[in-house]
Formats: sequence, structure tokens, C-alpha cells
Amino acid sequence: MKFLALLKFSAVLVAAILVGRADAAEPPIGPQYRVGGFVLGCQAYTFHRFTAFEAIEKTAASGGKAIEFYPGQALSPDDKKTKVDINATDETIEKLKTKAKQHGVLIVNFGVVAIPKDEAGARQVFEFAKKIGARAITIEPTPDQIDLIEKLIKEYNIAAGIHCHPKRTTKPDYKLWDPNYVFSLVKDRDPRFGVCADVGHWTRSSVDAVAGLKIFEGRVISVHLKDIVESGNPDAPDLPLGLGVTNVRGILRELHRQKFDGNISIEYERDWENTVPDIAQCVGYVRGFADAEEKQ
Repeated sequence: MKFLALLKFSAVLVAAILVGRADAAEPPIGPQYRVGGFVLGCQAYTFHRFTAFEAIEKTAASGGKAIEFYPGQALSPDDKKTKVDINATDETIEKLKTKAKQHGVLIVNFGVVAIPKDEAGARQVFEFAKKIGARAITIEPTPDQIDLIEKLIKEYNIAAGIHCHPKRTTKPDYKLWDPNYVFSLVKDRDPRFGVCADVGHWTRSSVDAVAGLKIFEGRVISVHLKDIVESGNPDAPDLPLGLGVTNVRGILRELHRQKFDGNISIEYERDWENTVPDIAQCVGYVRGFADAEEKQ
């Protein structure tokens, strides 16, 4: 059976398994929001020098089909005072959703967002994610927050992926770069509690990204897809997919093997004012990968 056919079959199978479960994840996302079988788009932080409306436009222009918003981005060129965050009004949320729909871009995720220590504040994050239609949030929690986060995952039926930044000698107490440590936080929790695999940051921390994905099989909630200049350097610059040292092909193959159906966000932290051409190249890489696998 061919590569794309397998992806479609996997999505249907997941939906069938989840039927009848009150705590089930939402049905798989349709083909109109996929590239090469994957739900592929951008992390809006890639366009943080622009507004959320412009991030949607640039995601669509690059060929992306989905978007992950981050907290604090201005709404639009005409309304820079209003921010995309948990304090947004229902009117603001509706404007955001309408804009995304106009450009054929699906809102899939929100983060990296801090989870407040108090339940009322934490609940506000999940409530906002639910309202914008996100299927997951991306977070960097502390161990004492895990119980509360799991409780809200179950209540709101919204997944949560723990994100990482690179390992740095100046921050010896920061452990989220280590996939084994993150897995220890979620391994006995609800299956919707897992990892946002930032494969570029893993590579910057000298972590084998494919091995990291294997640790979280069944708990890969989302992916921040990057390629970088060199491994082991926390400040290594980004490159278009396939031009750096990140094992992008191996990563995509492993996600396919795991029947991954979450979102892949291209996060490109370079050439901030003119990122669309390079992101389009990244989207083309994923499409080309799927075409090549299809022919094998």
C-alpha cells in the first residue's frame, strides 16, 4: 500500500477506534489541511514581527495549511492593540477564526503558553484554546503543575504537549531539553498528555530527534519542525529543511510509522522580515518527501 494511502487509512482507523469514547480525541483533520499527508503549517512566532492576520496570510502564501498561535501577537494591521491571548474577547476570537477560514488555514494549536499555578488561571488557558478551535496547547510546565494540567486535559478534551528549549550550561536546572525527563512526567498520565517535539531544539541539545520521537510513541502531540546548521550548539541558526544536520527525512518517516496525526508547525527563526520563500521551500520538502515515499 502506498505512503499517502497508508496515512489516510491510519486516520480512518484512529477515528473508528475513538467512536463511542466520551474522552475521545476529535476526528482526524481532513485532506484540505494536509501536505503530503501531514497536518502541516506554521508556528505564528515565525511571523512575530507581523500581526496574527498577517501570519495567517503568510502561512497560506507559503503553502501551509495550519497555524499554531502564540500568546501576545497583535491581531491585525488595523488593530495592533488587541492581542491573541487568553484575555481575547469572543469578538476577537471570531475575527481570528474568520480570517483563518478565509485563507484555508486551520487553527490547530496554541503555545508556547505559560500555565498559571492557580486552577482558575490554568482553566482560562484551556478555555481560550477551546474557543479558537485548537486541538492542543504547547507548554513548559513545572512538575507541581502536572496533576492540574492532566485534570484539565480530561475536562476540555484538549491535548497538551511539553515543549523544550535548548540545553544551556548557564541554566543547569532546566531539564525539559531531555526527552527522558519529559517522558517521566507524562508516562503514567492521560494519553493526550505528551510532547511537543521541537526537533531543532533537540538537535541543538545533541539529542537524536528520531530516538526522541520513539520514546514518546503514542504521546507525540505536535512537532516544531526545524533544520539547523550544527548539532550541540544552542544558538545554531535555522536552515530550510534538508539543508542542515537535523535528520528531517528520518523524523518524517518515524512520524509516519507512528501514525502521527497531530500538527507539524514549521518554526523558522531567521530572516524575520522575509521568511515566506524559505518556508515555502520547507513545505515543498515535506511534499517532495511524501511523493518520493509514494513512488517506492
